[in-house]
Amino acid sequence: MATHGMQDSEGSGTILLSGATGYVGGRLLSLLQEQGYRVRCLARRPEALKDRVAPTTEVVRGDVFDPGSLLAAFEGIDTAYYLVHSMGDDRDFESQDRLAAANFASAATSAGVRRLVYLGGLGNPGEQLSKHLRSRQETGDILRSHHSSVIEFRASIVIGSGSLSFEMIRALVERLPIMICPRWVQVKAQPIAIEDLLAYLLAALRLPDPASRIFEIGGPDQVSYGEIMREYARQRGLRRWMIKVPLLTPYLSSLWLGLVTPLYARIGRKLVESLRNPTLVSDSLAGSVFAVRPRSLREAIARALVNEDREFAETRWSDALSSAGKARSWGGARFGSRLVDSRTRTVSVPPERAFDPIRRIGGKTGWYYANWLWSLRGFLDLLAGGVGIRRGRRDPETLHVGEPLDFWRVEAFEAPKRLRLRAEMKLPGRAWLEFEVEPAEDGSVIRQTAVFDPLGLTGLAYWYLIYPLHELVFGGMLNGIANAGEAANGTPSTHQSTLRRKTAVLIGFIAVCFAAAGMGAAATSTSVGGWYQALTKPSWSPPDWLFGPVWTALYFMMAIAGWLVWKKVGWARAKWPLSLFGLQLVLNAGWSVLFFGLRSPGMALLEIIFLWIAIAATTLAFRRKSGLAALLFAPYLAWTSFAVVLNFAMWKLNQ
Repeated sequence: MATHGMQDSEGSGTILLSGATGYVGGRLLSLLQEQGYRVRCLARRPEALKDRVAPTTEVVRGDVFDPGSLLAAFEGIDTAYYLVHSMGDDRDFESQDRLAAANFASAATSAGVRRLVYLGGLGNPGEQLSKHLRSRQETGDILRSHHSSVIEFRASIVIGSGSLSFEMIRALVERLPIMICPRWVQVKAQPIAIEDLLAYLLAALRLPDPASRIFEIGGPDQVSYGEIMREYARQRGLRRWMIKVPLLTPYLSSLWLGLVTPLYARIGRKLVESLRNPTLVSDSLAGSVFAVRPRSLREAIARALVNEDREFAETRWSDALSSAGKARSWGGARFGSRLVDSRTRTVSVPPERAFDPIRRIGGKTGWYYANWLWSLRGFLDLLAGGVGIRRGRRDPETLHVGEPLDFWRVEAFEAPKRLRLRAEMKLPGRAWLEFEVEPAEDGSVIRQTAVFDPLGLTGLAYWYLIYPLHELVFGGMLNGIANAGEAANGTPSTHQSTLRRKTAVLIGFIAVCFAAAGMGAAATSTSVGGWYQALTKPSWSPPDWLFGPVWTALYFMMAIAGWLVWKKVGWARAKWPLSLFGLQLVLNAGWSVLFFGLRSPGMALLEIIFLWIAIAATTLAFRRKSGLAALLFAPYLAWTSFAVVLNFAMWKLNQ
């Protein structure tokens, strides 16, 4: 682990930090401020740092591509950190890196800066390095050619919540139970924990030797990306299968990573190109110069997960998310591995009145909307071996941290500002529900935030499948809380009728879909017991018991999809997609009439082709209105595609 004492700042002047908005730079800034250093941040957009620095920290405007803007920034500087690179730039990033490094080092030399500290990348320069790694090492050479004292640290993968490599690994493991692994997954690296990397960067301030030095740093483990993914999966309790494939170009790998991880394709391509090179420590000089003892890979990953929990627990959603209520993507936003659904409502009452319904939530008071659904959820939890909703709450008026509240537990309580609940029901992951109240010009703003930390693919499927229900229940709960607060103040509410209308329309869509299902079932019942059983079926035909559960789920998803499109754009703007929706329902019921009612697999085959076209057209039309609606239609389209093949096979076998 990292061991270093408090910095003795004697003889050290102001520190210039470039790249403070980045992953490493932002964490280094916090440590420098905590240890009492005088810090000046160089930023192209100082406003981006305004709310992240201590009152004693300066933020100056400057651009490493504009030498004139750097002169004032270096005045009075003792040591400058260079944590800049152009990996995300669409242009020729190598030439950009050369120019930026030369400008920075030249300005530092002109201003009499004692030392530069730079973070580069590991890799054997005798091998054919990727453009990215080659540029990182070339940047160190350029800094040394323009300044006499440069401390360069060369590191491999950085393990920490938020780092590019770690987030790529996390996303792959969390989202893919079966991974197709190209050759670069087996290349060796020597990962380092973010805390240990920062310890090295801080220790560079205390080096007495003025000479330029290169230090190769890394943890004690030399492992492949595949081994890192397996260790992450082990600590998260996930079982993952990895299938090795010999061919997958960096371009294809980057597109693949862009689909399943948070990486942009252009960044992913540069990263994947670098992964073909082993990044191992070949020089142990750092171990003899610095009192830093890096953590093992197992400790680094465990530490990253613990730190993420701590950072999450300290997060105030009123700060982390726009209080103006920015439009959310379907399924919510992301915070690390967590999925977040946050919404606000402004009420015309003071914070104390707005918070009253929140502190009374649960127990006999209920959850302000669809209490029967909450009771059903509690009953299902009880059946699954969970705590259920039977615990209620200790007191109807007051709450204390640590006490149970139905199937939640109070994690934070600051009346009249904040209530955070941690879920204790059975879930494929972890969940929190938080309420915040802040004063506003005309009353108060209530923010309600649901957070889910999914456990693997099962957790992700759970979140997205029930997200339409969340839209209804969480929206209704927030409106119920707001209405209760305003009602206590004698203010009439205008939201209840809208909520009732949404509920009524959802019930209508469900009724229409299952009416079509009922018509098909009536036709099916005429032949399924005799004629259908006598038909010759292909060996791969599913068992008869499977069709009922599958079609029930598909009809329910159809209904939710149609409702989401209506909810998003209204009847007037949804005429065409909802007309296609109705057409495919008619064709859906008609297929059962032809196949089972008229006992004509040939006519049913012709009809199911038209049904498939109608479903595909509906999916495309829905996609233009609601991404989630189109996603909910995708299983229906896939099942019908299989049904076309099955219908054709049965027609051929029984001619």
